[in-house]
Amino acid sequence: MKFTKMHGAGNDYIYVNGFEEKIDDPAAAAVKVSDRHFGIGSDGLILILPSTVADFRMRMFNDDGSEGKMCGNGTRCIARYVYDNKLTDKKVVTLETLSGIKILNINTDENGKFLSATVNMGAPILKSQDIPTTLLGGEKNTVRLAGADWELIPVGMGNPHCVTFVDYSPFGMEDFEKIGPLFEHYSAFPERVNTEFCRIISPTQLEMRVWERGSGETLACGTGTCATVVAAILCGHCQRDTDITVTLRGGTLIIRWSSEDGCVYMTGPAEFICTGEIEL
Repeated sequence: MKFTKMHGAGNDYIYVNGFEEKIDDPAAAAVKVSDRHFGIGSDGLILILPSTVADFRMRMFNDDGSEGKMCGNGTRCIARYVYDNKLTDKKVVTLETLSGIKILNINTDENGKFLSATVNMGAPILKSQDIPTTLLGGEKNTVRLAGADWELIPVGMGNPHCVTFVDYSPFGMEDFEKIGPLFEHYSAFPERVNTEFCRIISPTQLEMRVWERGSGETLACGTGTCATVVAAILCGHCQRDTDITVTLRGGTLIIRWSSEDGCVYMTGPAEFICTGEIEL
C-alpha cells in the first residue's frame, strides 16, 4: 500500500489515495500503520475517496481501529494533499464526512503555493441527545472524577467533546495518562468522549491539551479546538466573530465562531512528512 504521512499541528495520520489503493480492512490497517514501534507511527489512518455528493470523501480511523466521524486537522491535510498532488485545481473544495459535507478553503501565496487551509466546521451541536450525553449540552456540569470536582461543558463538533477550564497550564498536568481515560469512558457519554483541558490566557488566546477517544493524547485536535472555543464563548471568556488563537502541544490553530451563519471556522497548517509503501 502506498501512503503519505502528514500532520496538522502535530496531529499525524497516514493518508491513502483511495482513487488508486484499495484496502479490504481499513480498521485493521489503521492499527498496523499507527503502531509507532512496529508500523509507520501515527494517530490513525485517513482514506481519501471518491464521492457522489462532494469533490472528495474521507474516512478516518483511530489508532485502535475505531472509525471516527471526521477529523479537523485531517481535513486540512486532505486539502493540501489533493491540491499539491493536482487531484483538483480548486481552491474551495467540498469534502464528504460522516459529520456532513465540509468546505475547505485553500490559502496560497502569490505563486499558488499552499500556505494553510480554512475549514468551515459547521455549527456546534449543543443538544444533549445529539452530542450525545446525559449531561446538559453547552452548559457547565459539575462531576466527580479522579478524586476531584470538574466542570464539564459538552459540545458536539461532529465528534462528542467535553471541555473543562483550568487555572494552570494544562501542559504541566500530572497523571494526564491516568486522568484522560476516566473522562473518555465516563458513563455520561455513551459513545465515549474527547476531553479538552483549557486555560484562558486572554479573550483572544487559549492554551489547550486534549485526550481523544480511541487515540489517547494527541498533539492537536481540530474538532476539539473548535469545541473549546465554543465553550469559552458560551462561558463568557471569549467573544464570537473574533479570531481566537489556541496553542496546543503540536502548534497553533485559529478559530472563529461566526454569528452570521452560526458556523465555526478553523485555520491552520498542513505539512507533509514522508511518502512510502508498506505491506499489509
